[in-house]
Amino acid sequence: QVQLVESGGGSVQAGGSLRLSCAASGSIAKTNDMGWYRQVPGQQREFVARIVDGNGKNYADSVKGRFIISGDNARNTVYLQMSSLKPEDTAVYYCYLLQLGKLQWGQGTQVTVSS
Repeated sequence: QVQLVESGGGSVQAGGSLRLSCAASGSIAKTNDMGWYRQVPGQQREFVARIVDGNGKNYADSVKGRFIISGDNARNTVYLQMSSLKPEDTAVYYCYLLQLGKLQWGQGTQVTVSS
């Protein structure tokens, strides 16, 4: 059983930074797709960033140039460094892991950006 534990959310003023972490425990495949989505109440969950097999990275257009995703394979942990935060970045951020055809989600962490 794989568990995803997120940390690092919080409140920050516009222009500030936060770093989210997502630690995966359990059986982790060497090839996987791990990253972040976010969700605002009443809206669909939207893609933020992903890292594939520890190397390939993709970002949503709305966060390019501001967010950086990175991975620590030894710790099975993915990080999301968020800079130049905007009020529209306010959401619950969910970590996900896709491996061997199975998708799992973390519990979510709240990020609130005030203007």
